[in-house]
Amino acid sequence: MIDDAITTFLDDRKDAWLKKNISSSMNEEEITEKELECETIFTLQHWLPNAAKRAGQMSMSSHPCTFSHPSSRKNKNGYATSVIANSKRSNDGFLRSGNVTVELDALGNAAALDVYKFLTLKMNDGMSLIEHIEKDTELAVKLLTLSNVNEELNYLALKKDFLEMVSVGSEIVTSSKIKQVFFPIEKDWSENKSYNAESYHQLSILTASGILFELRNRLDAMRFGDEIKFARESKRMNQKHPGFKEIYNLTTIGYGGTKPQNISVLNNKNGGKAHMFMSVPPKLKQRDIHFPQTDFFRQTVHYFQCKNQFYQLHKLYSRENNNKLIRDMRDEYYQSIIDHIIEKMWQIRSVATEQFSTNENQLPLVQKIWLCDQLEYSEQREKMDDWLVEIEDSIAKFLFHGYEKVLGKNAIKLSDEEYKHMHKKVFSNREALR
Repeated sequence: MIDDAITTFLDDRKDAWLKKNISSSMNEEEITEKELECETIFTLQHWLPNAAKRAGQMSMSSHPCTFSHPSSRKNKNGYATSVIANSKRSNDGFLRSGNVTVELDALGNAAALDVYKFLTLKMNDGMSLIEHIEKDTELAVKLLTLSNVNEELNYLALKKDFLEMVSVGSEIVTSSKIKQVFFPIEKDWSENKSYNAESYHQLSILTASGILFELRNRLDAMRFGDEIKFARESKRMNQKHPGFKEIYNLTTIGYGGTKPQNISVLNNKNGGKAHMFMSVPPKLKQRDIHFPQTDFFRQTVHYFQCKNQFYQLHKLYSRENNNKLIRDMRDEYYQSIIDHIIEKMWQIRSVATEQFSTNENQLPLVQKIWLCDQLEYSEQREKMDDWLVEIEDSIAKFLFHGYEKVLGKNAIKLSDEEYKHMHKKVFSNREALR
């Protein structure tokens, strides 16, 4: 019994033929004559051998060369070899042939398009007709033996002709019009490994048209499907809806101009139009703040950032009188420097999530606890105080040695008591440093 898909296909062909060949000016006898002729043309015994002869005029391909250049199919060396990628499906995270289920494309003489449609019909078992013929299934054998009206039209001959559409051929032929890359291959010509002019592999950059148009179908469904239309209408009417996604910055590219059929079957089916995502270099974000790699007190805060405060402190240190007013002014300048450090601390914490790398960063552990917002460090910052003692020591040393560095030989030698006072001032900011 013939598969329903084949019967439907032939019926559609009959309807198209009758619509083309019967006109309103014909009388009943002429119409009957055309109907009988149509029945004869589209019997399996007549149509199958004719279709088999025309099958070689088209080539099935997963990566048609005509997308690279419309004239690349034929050259002085013959027809460019058809590429059919039979990649295995793998959960490797890549968008590639094998991981996306798409139909094979075809290119060649548009007059043989009906043969392509015939061979790609899906049978009741889900397999295409061409797959049945390749595997010599019972369905394929029964179908092709129906046309055996003479010895020349035996099953094997028809099978061979139909498989011309997916045949690669004994020789691999390419075209100079295809975008090509010559990739160097390392070979052992002697004890020393070297490259020479022969050690290159020629790669032809071809378009996976099935994936290209599957992308278009999915994007069109997301943009113009019934659900998205309903969601947009609900939004416009200020009604509740589950939401929708928008794809911005798409580019539509055309293949084949006014004759998309010259490129491939799928290209013609989609009107020669395909969608592309925006592909531009990423915009680099200028960093005004850099997370320190080895030491906060060397890479983030610097003595000369507080130059004005240290010069004002020098004026106070140089005065002969020492009263409460001068000591209060001194403490205000100390506090100003501490505030500067605290401000830098918060700036570094604000970029810690995106810039800090556990494997590459060499900050001391206490500074990681102090500056990082990652959970493992923030929990230690909240629960323990040991790390804070070392940070307070570092800030006090910054105050003490910063004055000496900025003033140089003009600096007044500070006593240990002054250092202890600085440390006490830093300690009063403990909660702000946490």
